[in-house]
Amino acid sequence: MGSVYDTLLERGYIKQMTHEEPLINLLKNEKVTFYIGFDPTADSLHVGHFLQLMVMAYMQKAGHRPIALIGGGTAMVGDPSGKTDMRKMMTPETIRHNSECFKKQLSRFIDFSEERAIMVDNGEWLLQLNYIDFLREIGIYFSVNRMLTAESYKNRLERGLTFLEFNYQLMQAYDFLELYRKYNCVVQLGGDDQWSNILAGTDLIRRKAGVEAYGLTFTLLTTSEGKKMGKTETGALWLDAEKTSPYEFYQYWRNINDPDVENCLALLTFLPMEEVRRLGGLPGEQINEAKKVLAYEVTKLIHGEDEAVKARSAAESLFGAGDNFENVPTTALNGEQVSGGIGILEVMILAGLISSKGEGRRLITQGGVSVNGNKVEDIFLTLTKKDFIDGKMMIRKGKKVYHQFIVN
Repeated sequence: MGSVYDTLLERGYIKQMTHEEPLINLLKNEKVTFYIGFDPTADSLHVGHFLQLMVMAYMQKAGHRPIALIGGGTAMVGDPSGKTDMRKMMTPETIRHNSECFKKQLSRFIDFSEERAIMVDNGEWLLQLNYIDFLREIGIYFSVNRMLTAESYKNRLERGLTFLEFNYQLMQAYDFLELYRKYNCVVQLGGDDQWSNILAGTDLIRRKAGVEAYGLTFTLLTTSEGKKMGKTETGALWLDAEKTSPYEFYQYWRNINDPDVENCLALLTFLPMEEVRRLGGLPGEQINEAKKVLAYEVTKLIHGEDEAVKARSAAESLFGAGDNFENVPTTALNGEQVSGGIGILEVMILAGLISSKGEGRRLITQGGVSVNGNKVEDIFLTLTKKDFIDGKMMIRKGKKVYHQFIVN
């Protein structure tokens, strides 16, 4: 029987690892405690975190114990990895609120009962540090020359790297050391953009504790063209239903490009790889059936089976397979807004379909907007009560984005 390493490798998660042979043997022959860190920089996890949650779930299913480390301390500094500018400084109150939101979402994927997994906030130790003591204990093990070769720092030198952010690698390495001391955690996992920080932690544990610690990174969620996935026209694809509705979430995966289907099925579902390959290999238009499976499975994992069924039903209705529109994103308008007439561009801005009137004018000019199935040709179109059939109106943007309006 293969180990979780074989599973992760087959499904395409693994990017880099330290001590390759010893770590493979460790995962195969022992039950280890590992951790992944989540800095609470927003009040919801997004689809970029989803891949990390899947890895944690696979590891736990194999008998390994996860630590979900909430970065209540490191979020006070901000990770420069992958950023061209310094992150916006957050208040302690915002960080605490975001941390609580993260904890609720993580619990949907990881079983924290009976210490099968641990959730801890690095603010417990980082916020209590004496800076001079920290520099004397930890700083002596870090070479500035070596740190500057890390991609996360090197990419920022031309635009400016603050000394605040320069401390981040030391803090993340110290997290690994603390988790080793407290919980015998010997493996850190993370996205490949964390490789330098993970190496710093394994090196610090070796120097301070005289034992080997291990690191493993997994591929970032990207398209076949190498672009990051999870960005929509209205921003990030969030895991919180209040920020990205289950229907919008479902539609994102339903509409991904054909070459990305098999990879997403492998990385973001628990379907057996035989089924993943079968679905990913469907020819021509049949690949749309695979997209429906992907959208349903991913939405079910994030929002539950009931919401996934509703989202699928709404999507099928919009494409002529039914008449259930109750789960389509909806904006309510009051009678006063409609009685005197309301402009098409204003309505679309209210619903978040466009970010500006300029964008709306371009869409209409290009034939990309319809109301109740009729193409809009006038950028000054005024909508009135007659456009609301039984109190409802449907606007379509492009070929696949639908939004329903109702009058209260």
